[in-house]
Amino acid sequence: MRRELNSSLSQSWAIQRRIIFALVMREALTRYGRHNIGFLWLFVEPMIFTIGITIFWTFTKAAHGSDLPIVPFAITGYSSVLVWRNIPGRLSNAVLPNVGIMHHRNVRLIDIYFARLLLETSGVSMSFLFLTLAFWVVEWTALPEDVLQVLSGWLLLNWFGWSMGLLIGSLSEQTEIIEKIWHPATYFLFPLSGAAFIADALPPAFRDFVLWLPMVHCVEYIREGFFGSAFVAHYDLGYVVTCCCVMSVAGFLNVNYVANRVVLQ
Repeated sequence: MRRELNSSLSQSWAIQRRIIFALVMREALTRYGRHNIGFLWLFVEPMIFTIGITIFWTFTKAAHGSDLPIVPFAITGYSSVLVWRNIPGRLSNAVLPNVGIMHHRNVRLIDIYFARLLLETSGVSMSFLFLTLAFWVVEWTALPEDVLQVLSGWLLLNWFGWSMGLLIGSLSEQTEIIEKIWHPATYFLFPLSGAAFIADALPPAFRDFVLWLPMVHCVEYIREGFFGSAFVAHYDLGYVVTCCCVMSVAGFLNVNYVANRVVLQ
């Protein structure tokens, strides 16, 4: 009995993997096409944004409240913005372009969301990795002092992006207001997200205010891994994990509601 159950689960998992992989490839081809560099835009697009911000901050000598090198500061800051800003944006209104394939028995709404999550996460992560290595090769930046801390902070930041993406994406299928609010909200959140400042340079009252935003804790943790003892970090990983857990549960519950009540109508 147990062997049959394990075999059934194994077969289901194999089918699900193939479905998600096919959806990822479909999404990549739909978004980037087969011409020019095609799916390489997945990595090049976030790299262009990050390089542009880095060059701008470097040549304008933008102040960020510390003596930290501007290049790794910009890479860690703007790469983090691409995570929490782009993922919810990509998951908003994901049903309409995919409503045709959802008539297949094995394709579910959560599969479409996972495909978009994987595509967006891999693009930003590869951009973050490539830029760090490229600027290290040309001696514009040093490698992180604690690679494992940077990696764990990046995974935590992506978990935050995934959980918020599932929640905002599923809510956007129920009302257009969510998408219309989220886009301008990102512009207000950007200067508060920790991308362009360090929390230690802020007045204590304002620092306590911005630390209500989970992404600030993630950026501070990542930068501590990058700069080590040269950086005074302010973060509470327990707070971030709690926020991610709450949003993940709420997101999955709402995705299930949308799949049963909205998509099938």
